[in-house]
Amino acid sequence: YQKEIKEKSITMSMSRKGMPADNAPIESFHSSLKTEGFYLHHLTNTTTAIVEKTVREYIDYYNNIRIQLKLNSQSPKEFRQLAVL
Repeated sequence: YQKEIKEKSITMSMSRKGMPADNAPIESFHSSLKTEGFYLHHLTNTTTAIVEKTVREYIDYYNNIRIQLKLNSQSPKEFRQLAVL
C-alpha cells in the first residue's frame, strides 16, 4: 500500500507514532460533514462537482454559521469577533 502511495506521489495522512488522538478533530468534522452535508439532504448518488460544491458550502457553514455548544452556543465567526474585543 505504501509503495503504491509513493509511486503515485500521494501524501498519506497519518497520526504521529503512538498518537491516535491526532486524527480525532478531523474525524469529527468528517462525521459532521457526512451527516449534515450529505445524509440530511439525501445526497447519495452524486458527481464530483456536487461533492466539491457540497464540501465547500459545508466548510463555509461550519466555520461561519453553525452554532456550537463548545463556543457558548455561538457560531465560530461570532466567537472570533468577541475574542478580538
